[in-house]
Order: sequence, then structure tokens, then C-alpha cells
Amino acid sequence: MRVAGTLPRRTHASARISERSHLGAALVPRTNAAVQPILGACEYGHPVSQFQRPFAVVLAGGVGSRFWPASRPERPKQLLPLGSDRPLIVDTVERAIHLAGPARTLIVTGNHLVEPFRDALPELTSDSFLVEPRPRGTGPALAWAAHEIVRREPQAVMVSLHADHVIEPLDDFLDTLRRGVAAARGERLFCLGIVPSRPETGYGYVRLGNEIEPGVYEAAEFVEKPSLEKARAYLDSGGYVWNSGIFVWRAVDLLEAVRRHAPEIRLDLLEAGDVSGFFERSEPIAVDVGVMERSERVGVVAASFRWDDVGGWNALHRTRRPDGEDNVILGPGSVVEGSGNVVWSEDGDVTLFRVRDLVVVHSGGHTFVTTRDAAPEMKRIFDRLEKGENETVDRRARS
Repeated sequence: MRVAGTLPRRTHASARISERSHLGAALVPRTNAAVQPILGACEYGHPVSQFQRPFAVVLAGGVGSRFWPASRPERPKQLLPLGSDRPLIVDTVERAIHLAGPARTLIVTGNHLVEPFRDALPELTSDSFLVEPRPRGTGPALAWAAHEIVRREPQAVMVSLHADHVIEPLDDFLDTLRRGVAAARGERLFCLGIVPSRPETGYGYVRLGNEIEPGVYEAAEFVEKPSLEKARAYLDSGGYVWNSGIFVWRAVDLLEAVRRHAPEIRLDLLEAGDVSGFFERSEPIAVDVGVMERSERVGVVAASFRWDDVGGWNALHRTRRPDGEDNVILGPGSVVEGSGNVVWSEDGDVTLFRVRDLVVVHSGGHTFVTTRDAAPEMKRIFDRLEKGENETVDRRARS
């Protein structure tokens, strides 16, 4: 370490009742049994001879405030079973190990999360963790990871993954990254682009430029979260992809791009061995903004896998299978004569009657209710609650 399951659904047609129970079991980190089989295969599910193994860097900091109250500082989104019956971090690291092997998989996170992650990921050792002295965004975090990788293997390719994405199937993920790793040896920085399936306003987009080789393009322009009208235009044009936040590059090329384009990231302090000073004096900045949007040598690898960044409670309708009434129920709960609801319950039974398109979360002594349409605004409400503000009182004061 470097420091500076659920029961089957029961549906009663006469009353149109949807039920689900035993979420608690899924919240307990799995032991060796969940991931051990991939460690027994020398090729980790992909022939070693096809490409030189990269390093896989998993970004696993953050609170995941859009999943409050289930996601909390001591148990953030990455430790919740939002994409399958296992925590997101377990699914992500399994993919990383298939790609890079356990010895070349690194987790960037905060000190308070090392122990819960090690409990969930027994196949990793303390050397697998890069522990940030303080959060500074993906720019400084990935620069530090690249610096550590170059120390170990100067010409290594590095793949950056987020701990809280849902990706499937695994074979398509590995095939896409095989192309990305090969392309990255040409000294260009690559992001993986997802073909849009809807006019999404919560994602960044990349406009595709010239095709370098089949499925690999120059990046003509990065576009931050657009309006709905623009998102529809991007979808119709066929010339834009979602920026997945998954990146592939040689570690040394990222460091050179940081040196040239991102003065906010104090690479000089890192190269002088002052990791604490590096994190203290680097400005918080995303690698997309500090490097990818500023560099002239950026490309896009078109992804062939299904992807979701699980950005809020509404995403569970995409990542977990709805029942026959279009309800997603995780934990002890039921929906009677209702449809389109998302229910998450850890602290006791939750019953919904004749309602549609709600999100109801009961966790950690808190109950949160909203509509699915309003669920993406959860972060704004979370910030107000953290400050001790009362939304109802504030609304009355403005009226």
C-alpha cells in the first residue's frame, strides 16, 4: 500500500403485488468464492499472447451522494449491489483482473475505504492500493497512478476504470480494450466511446473525427452535459458518442500531457518525491478537463459493450431487472397495484399502494421518497441536508 442476494420475485396476479426481500445478504461483501475462479485460470479469461497486459487503475473514491441514504461516507456507492447481487467494486475489480491480472490492478481510494475494500476484495494485497492523502479529482489521482506505474514499468499501458460502472458482457469489454491497448502504443490518449441509446443530458459526449483504423477515431471535440435539444441532435447525427470515463494510454504519455497541458497538477512535486505536497498544492480537476479537452493527441475507441455509469436511483431500472409490473424491488418490500417504481429497503418492510414511477429508499434510519423524474437532482438535496438546511422551511420562506 502506498499512502501520502435476493429471493425470487413472487407475483400474485389477482392483486398485482410485487415483492422482493433479503437485500441485506447482498450488502455483505463476498468472500473468495465470488471471484476465486478467475484467479485459477492463468489467462484470466483472455489469451495472454494476444496483447501485452496493461495496468488497470480503478478509481474508487467518492461518496456517491446521488444514492443517499443507502450510500454514506462509511459505505459509499461502490460497496452497494447496484448492478448485480454483488457490490459494484467487486464486479469492477473482477473485470480489471481479467484484463490485467491481480498484480497489475491498482485501486486509488481514500484511507477510510481501504479496509472495507480489502474485505470485499480478498484477492488483492496491500500493494494494490494507492491511498490519496486528500481527494483532488481524477486529474491528480491518475497522474499519481501513472507516476507509480512508470516507476515499475516505464513503457506500460494504463487503463483507467471507475469502480461504479455497470459493464457487460465481459468478452466485449476485453475485446474493446484489446483494441485500445494496441492503439495506445501510438502515443495518443484514448477514451472509450459508447454509442448513445437515448438523448441523455447527464453524460459528456465526444464528437468523432477521422477514423484512424476500424473502430478507432480521432476525437474532434469534447462536449460537457448538453441540453435535451442538443442531446437529441447528437443522437440523430450518429457522429457523437458518450464519454464513458474509461481511458487507455501509456502512463508516460499521460504524464507528458499533464506536463504540457495541466499546470493545475503539480507534477514537479510528484517527481521530487513529495506526494503529500503534490496532493496539497494540486488543484482539484478532472482528467477530462485538464488533459483530454486540451491535448491535440486524443482519440476514441468505439466500445462494443453495454455500459451504464449508474448515476442515480433511476438507473436501477436499467441495471436491475424489473418485474412483470415494471417495478424494481431490492430488499423487503412490495408494490400493490402500482408500476414503474424503484424500492430499496434495508431497515424493514416497505409497501407501496397504487402509485407509479416513485423512488422509495429506506436505509440507515432514513426514508427518502421522490419521483423517478426528480431522482437525478438527489445530489442537490443531499448537499442541502449536509448543511442542515430544511427544504420545506426554505420553500415556505420564499413563498
